[in-house]
Amino acid sequence: MSLLTVLFGLLLLLVLIIKKVSPMLALLIVSVITGLLLGMSPGKVMTTISAGIGNTLGSMVMVLALGAMLGKLIEESGSSKKIVFILIRLFGIRNIQWAILLTGLLVGIPLFYNAGFVVLVPLIFAIASTTRLPLLYLALPMAAALSVTHGFLPPHPGPLAIASIFKADVGIILIYGLILTFPIAIAGGIILPRIILKNNLSAASPVEFLPEEEKLLPSGFRSFITALLPVFLIIAGTAGTFFIRSEAIKPLFVFIADPTIALLAGVLLSIIILKIPIARAMDYSAEGLKGVAMIILIIAAGGAFKQVLIDSGVGDTVKEFSSVFDLSPLFLAWLIAALIRVTLGSATVAGLTAAGIVLPLAANGVSAELMVLSIGAGSLMFSHVNDTGFWMFKEYFNLSLKQTFGTWTVMESLVSVLGLLGVLLINQFL
Repeated sequence: MSLLTVLFGLLLLLVLIIKKVSPMLALLIVSVITGLLLGMSPGKVMTTISAGIGNTLGSMVMVLALGAMLGKLIEESGSSKKIVFILIRLFGIRNIQWAILLTGLLVGIPLFYNAGFVVLVPLIFAIASTTRLPLLYLALPMAAALSVTHGFLPPHPGPLAIASIFKADVGIILIYGLILTFPIAIAGGIILPRIILKNNLSAASPVEFLPEEEKLLPSGFRSFITALLPVFLIIAGTAGTFFIRSEAIKPLFVFIADPTIALLAGVLLSIIILKIPIARAMDYSAEGLKGVAMIILIIAAGGAFKQVLIDSGVGDTVKEFSSVFDLSPLFLAWLIAALIRVTLGSATVAGLTAAGIVLPLAANGVSAELMVLSIGAGSLMFSHVNDTGFWMFKEYFNLSLKQTFGTWTVMESLVSVLGLLGVLLINQFL
């Protein structure tokens, strides 16, 4: 019955949004109704909703806000346009997707999906306005790159946390993950958007570069260093935590690797490097925050819904339901992670929960490293309305629900299924 109740809640959510109810209000309404129908007391429902909002915003709000501020500073200073000119010259308009994909992989390894997303979104809009290519044609390579790193590549926090549960070799996971990452990212980020948008690509035309205009922009070095500074800081901090053994110095690298600190440093240093007057920089920052305010509220409401599903015990029901199957450990690990992901929304929660369920299976001669990657693939399956990533993609790119399901959800599902197939194929050679 609990699974049927969740299904009813999801259908109600879809109906409310189709009827033009604000996604934030719709998520809060469905959170309350679903919690009550799942047997939670009214007081417990409200406590859970508050906890869900607090947990979600506590881990994300500063990253989203600082990312929006940095993006606006880079945009208004002309740095994003300069980066676009350089990328187009290096790759050409026909291959601009490859430039975005490679940039997304670089950014996605150290950053959580949400942080990488807000860092790259201004670049996507700048490329779209300059090349006149469809926005989704450029957004999907970015999203695919960030998704595969989220699922497959340490030192990204998700795979790293699951690896620690299985006591798996991080180096081997990284090697296997790289084998999976590139073909899957190409399938989801290059091939898929070309299939989906094949009738809308004729709008692109050669871009005329105006030397006079480009002279007014920041240099390429200053543009790239300000845009990628948070990424460099997080990579340096993450590498330091792995290789530095001194307990006196290690906390410094942990501090640098924190996305909030990295983005804060990026905002402050971009003002200095780009020589933006402080008053004007604050105006730009305020404009950036206005653009992300509603997105933050929608994500918070999504966190409330997710917490209701977790605290009501729906995750335990999924565990019991999946435990009756007699399947390959790698496939079962993927399936459990996928079921929890579809039910609860959070890829991280799905991965960590599934790892706890299938941990005993790794003692049966199954590669612990492949179990980690199989769970990572399952945790990406069928992102929909209970996932904050779904709402970020929808709201940032101003899509309808149908468009979001037809692009973002399809891409995430493709990445998940191909990840499973890749893991099973690697297993055949071990």
